Amino acid sequence: MKLQNYGTVLATIADRDKEEALPLIRRFYRLGFNIEATAGTATFLKENGIRTHVLGKISDGSDEIPNALRQGHIAYVINTRDPGSSGRDGTKIRRIATEHNVTLFTALDTIRVLLDVLEETTLTISTIDA
Repeated sequence: MKLQNYGTVLATIADRDKEEALPLIRRFYRLGFNIEATAGTATFLKENGIRTHVLGKISDGSDEIPNALRQGHIAYVINTRDPGSSGRDGTKIRRIATEHNVTLFTALDTIRVLLDVLEETTLTISTIDA
C-alpha cells in the first residue's frame, strides 16, 4: 500500500454504508484531499457539506473513472457494494485500481486506521495568538 498524504480520493459507496463512510470522507477532505465520486455518492456528500466532483459510471459508458485510475490521478479508492447487487462497476473499478497499484479500500474500518496515521503524520500549521 502506498501511503499518500495528498491527492484525490475516489468514493463509490453503497447506500447502506454512506452514513458510516461520511465522517471518514470528511476527514480526508479536512486533510486537503480532493473528493471524486459517482453520482449517488457525490449527491450524498454534497448534501453533507463535502465538495465533490462527479465522475460518470462505467456502466453508463463513461471512461472517466478508468482513465483517472490509469493516469495516476487517484490516491485512494473507497469502494463498497450492496449485497445482492451485480456490482459490475465496482468489480471493474477494483480490478483497474489493483492493476495500476492504486490503494483500494473495500472495508471502512481499514480506512479509519489509515486516517489515524495520516492525521498523525501530516504537518498542520496553527496560528499563535499573541
